[in-house]
Amino acid sequence: MATTARTVPTASPLAAAHAALGASFTDFAGWSMPVRYASDLAEHQAVRSSAGVFDLSHMGEIRVTGPQAAQALDAALVGRPSTMPIGRAAYGMVVDHAGGIVDDLVTYRLGETEFLVVANAANVEPVVVAIADRARPHDAHVADETARWALVAVQGPASVAIVDPLVDADLTALGYYRCTPAVLDGVDVLVARTGYTGEDGFEVFAPVEQAERVWNLLLEAAREHGGVPAGLACRDTLRLEAGMPLYGHELSREVSPYAAGLGRIVKLDKEPGAVGLEALRRLSEEPPTRVLVGLRGSGRRAPRAGYAVLADGAVVGQVTSGALSPTLGYPVAMGYVEAAHAAAGTALTVDVRGTELPVEVVQLPFYRRDR
Repeated sequence: MATTARTVPTASPLAAAHAALGASFTDFAGWSMPVRYASDLAEHQAVRSSAGVFDLSHMGEIRVTGPQAAQALDAALVGRPSTMPIGRAAYGMVVDHAGGIVDDLVTYRLGETEFLVVANAANVEPVVVAIADRARPHDAHVADETARWALVAVQGPASVAIVDPLVDADLTALGYYRCTPAVLDGVDVLVARTGYTGEDGFEVFAPVEQAERVWNLLLEAAREHGGVPAGLACRDTLRLEAGMPLYGHELSREVSPYAAGLGRIVKLDKEPGAVGLEALRRLSEEPPTRVLVGLRGSGRRAPRAGYAVLADGAVVGQVTSGALSPTLGYPVAMGYVEAAHAAAGTALTVDVRGTELPVEVVQLPFYRRDR
């Protein structure tokens, strides 16, 4: 009998550190990553009240360099990276010829002719292929550097107090969606004021060979402020509360930026030739039939991904993500519903294992931090 070999997930460069902390691991996008250390709830609450330290080394790092790197990325992404000042970051997407989302990502401009594109772990290969193909007419070089970098995030209201004393850059003056090179205890790093939790925070890119050193320094400093190591489980409830989409749930090739409520990041006044540009122009003029909304429930039973959304007993949508909100104390979910039922305040139900539970359409995000 023929057998199929099981693919062994890639270990994080911080795997030994996580094991020493008692982490539970899960396979995620081909990587073995810590899902939790002790308690999902405690880790979630620590991020909201003080800080959590996350290993994000499964994310993909793609460096684009050369005299026409900016023009190459203009052709590859839905935005216009050529207009970004050095030291800025921008949320963006790669779409296909039909305007479907290949991946959502963050682009950092490191220099006049140098950019770093950070892609989701499951989509590194298609993003590298897409950018390289679209960059071909330009004088630019595309390199997948995922294996070279570890990525550690410190997220929460204490993040400035934690990270700023460790580096030689003034992080108090670093604006949101900005980045700066820095030195952390002798290690050259890139520090970005970005994150995926709805809180203030930093993401620190460090060479793989220095990963444990950087992780340990950041975690030690975080503990002094009540911070804890945090896994993927709480990262998911944090981003859900903050109304942040997750590829494979809210975003896919079957969804356009407009249906996802992200049309604001699309730049249509670009040079002809950008992949998906004509499709995006058409989609911008056609109201989507289904749109992404927030759904607020009651009680303790939360809608989950895949559950049907109903109006008067008829299916009008589907939940893409859902959980009992640790911060708010009631069920929250995101999902796509028919445009006629998408207005805030609309009363709908979700089929939770055969029981229709009431939900209300609400404006995203569910949670917004005090600034």
